[in-house]
Amino acid sequence: MNAPLPKAWVMAIAPYVPGRSTTDGDAPVIKLSSNENPLGTSAQAVSAFSRHAGDLARYPDAGAIALREAIAAHHDLDPARVIYGTGSDEVLHLIAGAYAGPGDEVIQVRYGFAVYEIATRRVGATLVTAPDTDYATDVDAILACVTNRTRIVFVANPNNPTGTFARKDEIARLHAALPAHVMLVLDQAYAEYLAPEDDDGGLELARTQPNVIVTRTFSKIHGLAAERIGWGYGSEEAVSAMHRIRAPFCCTTAGQEAAVAALGAADFITQSREHNRVWRAWFATEMASLGNAGLRPVPSEANFVLVLFEGAVTAETAYKALLERGYIVRWLPGQGLANGLRMTIGTEAETRGLAEALREIVNG
Repeated sequence: MNAPLPKAWVMAIAPYVPGRSTTDGDAPVIKLSSNENPLGTSAQAVSAFSRHAGDLARYPDAGAIALREAIAAHHDLDPARVIYGTGSDEVLHLIAGAYAGPGDEVIQVRYGFAVYEIATRRVGATLVTAPDTDYATDVDAILACVTNRTRIVFVANPNNPTGTFARKDEIARLHAALPAHVMLVLDQAYAEYLAPEDDDGGLELARTQPNVIVTRTFSKIHGLAAERIGWGYGSEEAVSAMHRIRAPFCCTTAGQEAAVAALGAADFITQSREHNRVWRAWFATEMASLGNAGLRPVPSEANFVLVLFEGAVTAETAYKALLERGYIVRWLPGQGLANGLRMTIGTEAETRGLAEALREIVNG
């Protein structure tokens, strides 16, 4: 008996594989695989979340009015042009759904965020991958891939999973050279970890240009990964199109209130950024000191470091050895990174312990 068949392009999607949360042994688990904030969540956000335990029977505000207004006030934006969703992942899917389909092309950077491919294939569009330059975004390579079928260019900045960063002048050059019919999507999930002077200019482009959308998340520096609150900013026309396919009631009441409070937790944000700056630099230096054993850290502006294994000890071997010691990091052979491990910057103790474990592993 014949059964309904899913679309071929859907079945061609490799499902997203999240970072592991458990090991196979009995060692205490130190999870450094999902780029979560090691300092947790601000007290303001926790308090706001807890106040809504009695609201479970009521639907959340479908328009997320308070959340949009708080985001707009924090970033000097127009609240009517803020889109929101279940994490920035949903916003990325909304962009693909609104602007691409069968016969269209979507460009990503090699070693780009895995969701770009899923969002592209989900709508039947063709994914085009631009070559990188030593794991970093190459603007000229992206532009060389543009055709009259190109509809979207996805650029994560800082990039996940490499941590590399394209400077403001490069982003401006990319946008200036793109045809007007191409939507440039700047995924800024890790933007809050940048020093203020390192802004890539994405939000300003989104304010003034109809073919730029910026996406952000509350999952990283704000420590609200469990609540899945993401947002984006673009033109009125772009946001209107995305609202047509956005899931209703996509952000919980408690999550919305916690996100509003998180924006006001300036001290926590600063503390999280500074902790990450200090221990990312320390960890990268420790990994570089193991260069004679074949380890090479990729320069990162995010809250993780991608370490390449170019010597006798492979990334797979190190990944398994770390699991035995209770450290869960991210090995990404499915994204072409079989030679690297992406490691979140944890607490001081976790980061020191991870570095020592890697030193033991590569030194035999």
